[in-house]
Amino acid sequence: MRSALDGEIARRVRDPGRLAAVEASGLLDTAAEEPFDRLAELAAVTLDAPLAFVTVVDERRSFWKSCIGVDAREPVDRQNAVEESFCQYVIGLDAELIVGDAASDPRTAGNPAIEGMGVRAWAGFPLRAPSGEALGSFCVVDTRVRRWRDRDVQVLRTLAAAAAGEVALRARAAEVGTLARTLQQALLPPVTPEVPGMDVGAVYRAAGEGTDVMGDFYDLFESADGRWNAALGDVCGKGIAAARLTSLARYTLRAGAIREQAPSAVLRLLNEALLLADGGPSRFVTAVLATFDPADDGLHLTLSSAGHVPAVLRTANGVRLLQAPGTLLGIQADIHLSEVELRLDPDDTLILCTDGVIEARNRVGEQFGLQRLLDVTAAADCEGQAIADALSAAVVRHAGPVAQDDVAILVLRALPPGR
Repeated sequence: MRSALDGEIARRVRDPGRLAAVEASGLLDTAAEEPFDRLAELAAVTLDAPLAFVTVVDERRSFWKSCIGVDAREPVDRQNAVEESFCQYVIGLDAELIVGDAASDPRTAGNPAIEGMGVRAWAGFPLRAPSGEALGSFCVVDTRVRRWRDRDVQVLRTLAAAAAGEVALRARAAEVGTLARTLQQALLPPVTPEVPGMDVGAVYRAAGEGTDVMGDFYDLFESADGRWNAALGDVCGKGIAAARLTSLARYTLRAGAIREQAPSAVLRLLNEALLLADGGPSRFVTAVLATFDPADDGLHLTLSSAGHVPAVLRTANGVRLLQAPGTLLGIQADIHLSEVELRLDPDDTLILCTDGVIEARNRVGEQFGLQRLLDVTAAADCEGQAIADALSAAVVRHAGPVAQDDVAILVLRALPPGR
């Protein structure tokens, strides 16, 4: 027996703007797709939940774009009435819904899915269109009452954002260049966060005229335990396929850093996710991940690299390459990764970049190279952004204003105490 939607939920579910966004997404009544299934499966495995869904909700039903744990192959079988779904509450709230005991929670008690599907605990975030409307939900379901941990909620939030990125990849754009810029911006942090005790600089230059989506990305984010993480990577290839792997890489690193502390362990989780994605032998990723804890006497940092360009360390004694040998990701299950631990004293600086810097070629085919990377870093002003800008400008002088590959630079400088 269906229960009627309450007034506010009904208004939001049937909002014309939201329904137009649902229709424009092109996701209703479509076959299962590997990118959504992969994210839902990752949520189910990471949160130890038997069911996980990516849903799109119109005015009458919740369509399961992905349904992990439910044997339903045809689109007609992958749906239930909106009155019987928990997605209605996410749309009504326009926010996440975390329920540990669905039968006793006043927001959900009496929902037919409690008996019909065995729902006992439910946690979900809105699946948003690029324009912000809640299309449906990204959710996990447990058949037993449980207490969702803060880490569970963070993982789910991260994967829901990745699913929204998949929606954005399908969004129509009037011009190819507009789509490329939109996708590229979606793969980078919207703003560079303020990190305690650290001066941060960053530069990103897209390849060509900006009409191709390449695979470079960088990220800087805080984990639940107060550690900070700096990630930078490069996906082989370009276009939509590369953008999908880039999105997967970035959000897997974020989710992995919640689960694991060692950067090499996080990179191993990314390797497993890439192998599940089955991008083929021509789709691999190089990445570097540094985790650090601000302290009164500088920054304690651990770095691991998976086939990536060596980091540069600048100290009062000069500049040097920071080697942490490691295997490319996404090719084989058995990989070798190492870690380097060090302390950044005040004004010590770590510089990370992609191969768009060192492999930039001038007219005669000469690469920018590691030596120029060291020389420019040594001569630049001490501020983080000044170093990033100096490197970017040096690459332009060497290879010209139109880059053949994306250029990503992330600079981390330890500040003196009190700053």
